Amino acid sequence: MTVHLSPPHSPLKVGLLGGTFNPIHNGHLAIAGGVRDRLQLDRVLFIPTGDPPHKKEGSLAPAAARYEMVRLAIADTPSFDLSDIEIRRKGKSYSIDTVQTLKQQMGPTTDLYFIIGLDAFLDIHHWRAPLELLQLCRFVVVPRPGHSYCSLATMPLFPFLNHQALAQLDKGTVSRLDISIPSGQAIICLSLPLCPISASEIRQRIRSGQSLANLLPPPVESFILQHRLYQEDTDRTDI
Repeated sequence: MTVHLSPPHSPLKVGLLGGTFNPIHNGHLAIAGGVRDRLQLDRVLFIPTGDPPHKKEGSLAPAAARYEMVRLAIADTPSFDLSDIEIRRKGKSYSIDTVQTLKQQMGPTTDLYFIIGLDAFLDIHHWRAPLELLQLCRFVVVPRPGHSYCSLATMPLFPFLNHQALAQLDKGTVSRLDISIPSGQAIICLSLPLCPISASEIRQRIRSGQSLANLLPPPVESFILQHRLYQEDTDRTDI
């Protein structure tokens, strides 16, 4: 796979985009491409989650199938890459473990950018070792329907945030806000178009036989239909 390298002696900039990708859809690809272009990332690494030990029957396609769907979706985009690091890991997988491992593998000349939806970032104080995670990589927060950047000002980890600047980000009068945090790397908040697509909606459409036009990359749609995925699904909301 071709990688567009940064100028000599500058760090390689790699975005990390994790998720169940159940299934991967055009919204995921738009977010990855938007962040890549705005931050001039060299590549974006997609990281599908593994099979959780206590999943509901039918609620999540097997990890191997979700991995293959991501591979099909990004095959024609040289700056997108795929990792099975969380699929191979036995037991529960934590973001801190993934980032530590990738940091070791890629070395000190690589800067990591953890791409995350605003809704998930608002819960980061409940994650394992959140302060250490914030030291290892930059977080890139992207908007999510029904959530406001002003909510960041209520987070216990960031009591010092400027509410007025966050409100401007919500209104779209500024396109980016860089937040410096003590003992950590910067948090980058971006104003991007809201993703109107959800994986739960796609699964519902599959079950009811509705059109999937413009929701999925064609190879992913073909894979789902060929393998009869999501025909019976105890659903849950996700992106």
